Amino acid sequence: MLKSLVHRIFDIKSDKEFNQIAIKIFNFQFKNIKIYKDYVNQKNISGDKINHYTQIPFLPIEFFKTHKVAYDLNHIEKIFLSSGTTKINRSKHYVKSLNLYEKSFLQQFLNVYGDPKDWTILALLPSYLEQGDSSLIYMVDYLIKYSDSINSRYVNINTFKSKTFLNKLKNKKVMLFGVSYALLDLAELKIPSLENWTIIETGGMKGRRKEMTREELHSKLKKSFKVKNIHSEYGMSELLSQCYSKKDGIYNSPKWLKIIIRDLEDPFSQVDNGSIGAVNVIDLANIFSCSFIETQDIGIRYKNNTFKILGRTDHSEIRGCNLLNI
Repeated sequence: MLKSLVHRIFDIKSDKEFNQIAIKIFNFQFKNIKIYKDYVNQKNISGDKINHYTQIPFLPIEFFKTHKVAYDLNHIEKIFLSSGTTKINRSKHYVKSLNLYEKSFLQQFLNVYGDPKDWTILALLPSYLEQGDSSLIYMVDYLIKYSDSINSRYVNINTFKSKTFLNKLKNKKVMLFGVSYALLDLAELKIPSLENWTIIETGGMKGRRKEMTREELHSKLKKSFKVKNIHSEYGMSELLSQCYSKKDGIYNSPKWLKIIIRDLEDPFSQVDNGSIGAVNVIDLANIFSCSFIETQDIGIRYKNNTFKILGRTDHSEIRGCNLLNI
């Protein structure tokens, strides 16, 4: 049953098919992941009465810090740790199948940006490299190796001071993944125009710079780099899937991920499209941990499963994912 579900996840064609798979994954995780089963039972929710994914209980993301949210802990290939401003109290995602993670991030990259082989991929992610065990670094490592360009690599601010380096990339199809504070550092160098590059910001300020709105950040970066739009990546260590925004902070979700917005006052009620609330995520690629996660993010969901992230709930800690208050 599990093998067939894994194969079906990335071939979902309709909401009906998504629902069928989501219900099967819920039943599997309810039976096999103790903390999730305990949580659902504590809320007095009857799994037998759930027939649509909007009725499935969402596990608060904090449990990834306090419990081992996983199936079959004897066969774990990798533990991803959340990023943040400190090294303590980081979330742990026990990953049973790295192949599943690779399939998820590669398929979504192909959907949004095409073949990684066609890109020169650069990564300006100093804090992620420092902390280690990052799911983002694992993904970027893979994409850099997958790329056919000999210029794909990790970079630092000093790299951009080299005219030789920039000249090599003048007529190339370049993608730069950058943590927000490092992109601002780069913007202050006043380097030549990067107008032909695709710049993807992720990771927030990490406590290294004053928080600012996403609009303000993107405005500064667009002006400095002379690009029309700044792209964004939305992901977290507790998920195995990513969402990308090509402009205006509006994210598109892969077919196997859905965003549901819950009421800020009542976490078990959901709000309509266009209304502000807290973000719940269904990531079917999380089949071996928990696919149904109650995050601490604030957002708006629009039609076609697009959404926008507006900030974080007041009680939440500062995290390393791509969140800026507005």
